[in-house]
Parts: sequence; structure tokens; C-alpha cells
Amino acid sequence: MIRLAVRALILDALGRLLIVNAWPGGVSDLWTAPGGGANLHSSLPDNLAREVHEETGLTVSVDAPVLVNEFHDPDGSFHQVDIYFRCTLLKGEVSPQWRDPEGVVTERRWVTPDELAALRFKPDTLAKAAWGGAMIYDPLEPIIR
Repeated sequence: MIRLAVRALILDALGRLLIVNAWPGGVSDLWTAPGGGANLHSSLPDNLAREVHEETGLTVSVDAPVLVNEFHDPDGSFHQVDIYFRCTLLKGEVSPQWRDPEGVVTERRWVTPDELAALRFKPDTLAKAAWGGAMIYDPLEPIIR
């Protein structure tokens, strides 16, 4: 079964991208855009607004999709399709005191393109999607931990 997830590309007034740690408890130094699994009977934008708020405390409007990325485990059963949407920050500030109710995201930060390049992040096309223009399809990227 393929899992469907949604992720937010949020740029602040300085042009920095919001990223979150991808694994709870410091298990990995991998970063990605905020978001998560889509729930049944809820639109993708509604799922994304909920996930962003849970992980960051921010309220966003969800705009157009800009990236479709597939992650899979070539040696296992994991296969996830992530749809990345441009989002506009409506309310809130990133705070280290915010707690993700599911306990997955424990760190969040704003980064420039150069700062992102110095980190381990997924997907490989994250910077191109965040600061580029055209819609991107990135098929079957192997998952890493």
C-alpha cells in the first residue's frame, strides 16, 4: 500500500525556508519540510494545515502544489508519495517551547539556501522546489534514515 503525505514549503519575509527534524528524539540529523500523513475524508490542504499547526504551532494558508516526491524502501514494503505545497504564513512564530502533540517533531528552524545545503535533508529536490519556479516530479527516491 502506498502512503500519501503532504508537506509545506513556507518561506518567511527574509526568504528563509521552514524545516523540521524528521525523526523524534534526535535519532537522526535529517531535516525536511513540515507535514505528514493524509487522513481519510479530509482534503490535502486541510490535512496540511493541520499537520503544520501540530508540528510548528503556525497557521498557514495552503497554496499550489510544487513538488510530487516518492520515497520508497527498495528492500522493504515502505512507499510514500509526498505532495509539497507552497504555503503562506498567516499567524504564529516558530518557538522552541512548541510541543508537537505526537512527539515526532522536536526541532524546527528557518534556513537560507546556503544553510540548507550544509544540512542533511530530504528530498534531494527540496531547495529547487522551495526557491525554484516550476512543478517538479521526483520519482522513487530511496528512503534514508
